Amino acid sequence: MFKKIDIYVSRIFLSILFITLVVSVFILLMQFVWMHVNDLVGKGVELHVLAEFFVYAVASVVPLALPLSILLASLMTFGNLGEKFELTAMKSAGISLFRIMQPLTILMIGLAFFAFFFSNNVLPKAQTKLWTLIFSLRQKSPELDIPVGEFYGGMHGYHIYVQHKNPKTGMMSDVMIYDFSQGFQNASVMVAESAKILFTEDKRHLVLCLYNGESFENLERQKNFMRPENIPYRREMFSAKKILIDFNSDFDRLDESVLADQHVSKNVNQLVYSIDSVSELAFQRSNMQCAELLDHNYFDRDRKPKNILLPVEETEKAQYDLDSLYAHFEHYKQMRTYTIALEKAQQMRDKIDYNSLLLDDYQRYIRRHRIELHRKFTLAFACLIFFFIGAPLGAIIRRGGMGMPIVTSVVMFIIYYIIDNMGYKMAREALWPVWQGMWLSSFMLLPIGIFLSIKATTDSPLLNAEAWVRWFHKFKEKFKK
Repeated sequence: MFKKIDIYVSRIFLSILFITLVVSVFILLMQFVWMHVNDLVGKGVELHVLAEFFVYAVASVVPLALPLSILLASLMTFGNLGEKFELTAMKSAGISLFRIMQPLTILMIGLAFFAFFFSNNVLPKAQTKLWTLIFSLRQKSPELDIPVGEFYGGMHGYHIYVQHKNPKTGMMSDVMIYDFSQGFQNASVMVAESAKILFTEDKRHLVLCLYNGESFENLERQKNFMRPENIPYRREMFSAKKILIDFNSDFDRLDESVLADQHVSKNVNQLVYSIDSVSELAFQRSNMQCAELLDHNYFDRDRKPKNILLPVEETEKAQYDLDSLYAHFEHYKQMRTYTIALEKAQQMRDKIDYNSLLLDDYQRYIRRHRIELHRKFTLAFACLIFFFIGAPLGAIIRRGGMGMPIVTSVVMFIIYYIIDNMGYKMAREALWPVWQGMWLSSFMLLPIGIFLSIKATTDSPLLNAEAWVRWFHKFKEKFKK
């Protein structure tokens, strides 16, 4: 049964965990937003679309923020207990460190299951909606805001320069437009005293109304019909002219089905099913390739040669050796045999290259799904590992507050992130098996957690500077002797 001391330690830990989780999510969210800032800025999307983006982004960074917050919360909890000598009082009362950690260990097991449930059920849906929204934002045209005194290239195929603009009426004066919609070789230039931009009713095109101007067009496409040195151009003067430009200002959301077969949108059962299905397809493709190779052999072992350009009576007498058969041919037959063999080899190499490309696509598909499958378990297991690193480390350091715990947590998380990223790249590039690459960080940090737990239980002065100085002096004395 839970004692008062268990409730006390759990209450302290949960309060710190909530704060650290919020801070970790915020930091990782800002990093994610910074990576996609170009997809958000200048698009003129509504506030509810931005709010939807942030909600899905928060759900996407929670699995990575949870291990970091657990590391920081456990380190701060036991650091505060050690700094206030509460940990010493508990140990003097006969309570071991493992008994103090017992309620939090049960809580960590529950959080590990929650992390797996979140990664398996909530994260695929959030990732699908998030990346669908990002792809939709990337296809949206930027908000039309033509600056004054500089060229604006937000309209595809057009560059427009405005000298003056009336903010109330929207009328622009002293306008110059470069039209590259027909290619650079057929570019045209238009100048006008004034201009105004209007949108069509369906918001998919804009109408550029020009007043009192002229246009110049180089007719490069008519160069083939005239002498090269005489390229005509066209000059047009107008009092009013309208240009229709494709410019979709609406936000068209893509269908989520475009990500239906992506690994980020699948749970464990769907990932396992996809891996098995594609593995069977890859196996069938590999068997087809082997069958094609065997079918194109010129000779069967211990049998007569196929398609040999020898008369039947000579074939019966010939020794079935490649060199002797080739030497038995006349010169033109040798050349013909050489040409046929070269063509067959070239065809076979092309087929092998084509099949290898298909097999490589299958293997990349399988690796991506296996990586995502293992990631759902490694992130949950990382919660336990970071707790057994943070809690003993806090008991050894015995420093509370936000200074030493934050520095130590950041260093440990950076080490974890570097190792995990290295293992992920090794698995992605097929240099290592997927399970080795994805569990590399867990295999390397688990011994550290066990070592720190043993040292904290035995009250080892692992991070005591005076103890290291005394050990150095003893080593120095032994070295002198």
